[in-house]
Amino acid sequence: MTPTMDSSSLRERQKERRRARIYNVAIDLFKQGGFQGTTATDIARASNVSRGTFFNYYPYKEAVLLDYGSEVMERLRDLAEQRLAQGVPAMSVLYEIWDTLADENARERDLFPPLAYEVMNPNPERARTAYQALPLSKVVELVLRPLHQEGQIRTDLSLQRISNLIADTYLMVALRWSAYGTERPLKDEMRLALGLLLEGALRRDGPR
Repeated sequence: MTPTMDSSSLRERQKERRRARIYNVAIDLFKQGGFQGTTATDIARASNVSRGTFFNYYPYKEAVLLDYGSEVMERLRDLAEQRLAQGVPAMSVLYEIWDTLADENARERDLFPPLAYEVMNPNPERARTAYQALPLSKVVELVLRPLHQEGQIRTDLSLQRISNLIADTYLMVALRWSAYGTERPLKDEMRLALGLLLEGALRRDGPR
């Protein structure tokens, strides 16, 4: 390996470590002082970087939350793949995924509303970036695919569309719960919503 390649590799590792430090500091500050009460300047100062350096890594404060959301989605996908490989029925896996996500959202209740709002950002580019960072519908599609292949899911709608509708419903129910609260725990709210959605998604005439 040439010295130039060594230097390039070193710089990349330094950038990765700096980004990880900024991310971890930001998440800690969000949990301590709230998302709205934490500024980019606060994050930069606590990370020992300049404000400009912060924006080099995260063009806007909400982008930090997209990294957090991506980590959650990766864990969900890994869990889904593991449980399906173990032979757990797809419907049970879907409810397990739902419960796991609800527990995460309830535990980090203050982080969810700004993260969800980013998916609905009026700026199309930011909304698209958020949607790509939070592929819940892809996890749902992964879990439902065995049922679709067995003919247990209606065929007049694509599996992708059904998965998108289920993921979108999670987003809206969890957002309302996080922002306004209800008497029900989030897990119960999500199980109720999922049950209603599956009533419409599953075929009642059996596989053909």
